[in-house]
Amino acid sequence: MSPGRSPGNKGRHFVVVNDMTSSALTVSVLDLIPVRTGQTTSQAIRAARRLVRAAEEAGVHRYWVAEHHNTSSVASTSPPVLIALLAEGTERIRLGSGGVMLPNHSPLAVAEQFAALEAAYPNRIDLGIGRAPGTDPVTSWALRNGANDEDIVRNFPTYVQQVIAFMDPGGARVLVGDRPFDITATPRAASAAPVWLLGSSDYSARLAAQLGLPYVFAHHFAGQGTAEALRLYRDGWAGEGEPQTFLTVNVVTADTDEEAWALARPYQHQMARLRTGQPLAELLTVEQAREQEPPLSEEGVAMLSRSWLVGTPDRVAEQIRGLAHQFEVGEVMLHPIAGSYADEPLDRSEHRERSVVDLTQRLS
Repeated sequence: MSPGRSPGNKGRHFVVVNDMTSSALTVSVLDLIPVRTGQTTSQAIRAARRLVRAAEEAGVHRYWVAEHHNTSSVASTSPPVLIALLAEGTERIRLGSGGVMLPNHSPLAVAEQFAALEAAYPNRIDLGIGRAPGTDPVTSWALRNGANDEDIVRNFPTYVQQVIAFMDPGGARVLVGDRPFDITATPRAASAAPVWLLGSSDYSARLAAQLGLPYVFAHHFAGQGTAEALRLYRDGWAGEGEPQTFLTVNVVTADTDEEAWALARPYQHQMARLRTGQPLAELLTVEQAREQEPPLSEEGVAMLSRSWLVGTPDRVAEQIRGLAHQFEVGEVMLHPIAGSYADEPLDRSEHRERSVVDLTQRLS
């Protein structure tokens, strides 16, 4: 790898991957902890615990879990609880949230949760923060106890800064009337988990740059707009040091392209249901996805999955290196979306594990 200079980046240097066949990338994982047909939440969480151990053994750098609510196909509802469960069964891998949807929570509560995680697992915790609700409007209302959404969105930058201040070992001083009060997330905070801003719009890119925070654009979800978001983030950078970011991608690997796309088919069904406003039931098995028609045309399904990287491990690894080169990043976060066959163990996601291990071996 060699340093390169991108136009419009105010003279800052970024790592450019020139040799896409041999340059090492840092590999990380995003897990929504999917629940498939016939699987319980308990089994889905056990599958996630096996996946994070396989990821750690393969050399994955960080492993993040998401926050989604009132969705039977996703077991990842409470990132801090899940991070604690996953951290207990691992030794070195970084654990984090991808992300905590801050409008659903009190800034102090989030700061306390992640300060406690940092105290229990020092230098292994990341706090990724998002602005979206991660659910439908009614569930969002219930999570926020009827709070005004407009006020929450308007005050989001303040809430982010409050989380950071409360987690700081020095704490934060607040004024209540004319009286100052000191608030610290833990009585003896020794270190603070790094805060990342997550998003799928220009808003988050600009805010992360303004606050000098690491930033991740949801390329795996949006599939477009990544270049513009990263340009805004890098050009607007007002922090110390260099801006920090990485790329997120949906991936499936198998021995053949045909088998990989068969494993991707259940997730294609799920995204088609999401796009057409239908309830998200448990993820179909590969057999069910093959037999059932998705609620979109095949052309529509293909458009939904056009940014996914699906195929043999060597082919997908080459595509990832190409994207890393295009977006000038040295880290890629894999979102493994492979489905399962009906006769496979319910407490394991064998094909998701394989996708992570195969690609980590080829990219690291």
